[in-house]
Amino acid sequence: MTGPDLYQTLLQNLAALLAWSEQAPLAWIALTLGAFVVATWIARRSGNHPLANTVMISVALVSAALWLTGARYEDYFRGAQFIHFLLGPATVALAIPLVENMALVKRALLPIVVALVVGALTAMTTAVGFAWALGGSPLLLASLAPKSVTAPIAMSVGEIIGGLPALAMVATISTGILGAMIGRPLFDAMKIRDPAARGFAMGLAAHGIGTARAFQASEVAGAFASVGMALNGMLTALLLPALAALLR
Repeated sequence: MTGPDLYQTLLQNLAALLAWSEQAPLAWIALTLGAFVVATWIARRSGNHPLANTVMISVALVSAALWLTGARYEDYFRGAQFIHFLLGPATVALAIPLVENMALVKRALLPIVVALVVGALTAMTTAVGFAWALGGSPLLLASLAPKSVTAPIAMSVGEIIGGLPALAMVATISTGILGAMIGRPLFDAMKIRDPAARGFAMGLAAHGIGTARAFQASEVAGAFASVGMALNGMLTALLLPALAALLR
């Protein structure tokens, strides 16, 4: 088979896949799970290298599949929304290692409170400050402000303060992926060895994706990442609308 014939056959097969997926929405769930399995395999083969982030690879694979088949995102989301629904229970399940390590959390209560306030304010102001200095619009600034909290909170808070939920989602996912990729090398360079400190910082700055990365390091790091993610989400949801109203 010649090159052009092979390319034409591939396009026909992709078109057939698209037609079938429209009749079988569960195909998009299979695509999502398959992309994650492949991404996990790549990450493990690389020794869980920071650049081999499973979320980033999964997003790239799913995006490539949608682009190649010409499928609309709305069709994909309609088929794979059950996975989106599981985001809530999966987040709640992070409380299990937190409870198991509650004694460690109680002993570090004061550092946690101080780091939470400083970290939350830093997370809210850094991206907004850079965007404002570069001439970003108020819509962009409001969408970037909640970038370090988990996606459902970021979308809701971003919309409340005048941002675009979809843009807030993109900023949040990008922040999580970047944080998961550079967190470990940055901690190593700064000689931060304490798993509790590393985990809390990852959860606070990079929400769920950073928390997943912290669990790969140790259960203690994952537990403190869960604390950081949860507390930062609550503080940002309470503090950011008030700050936005004050600035107006």
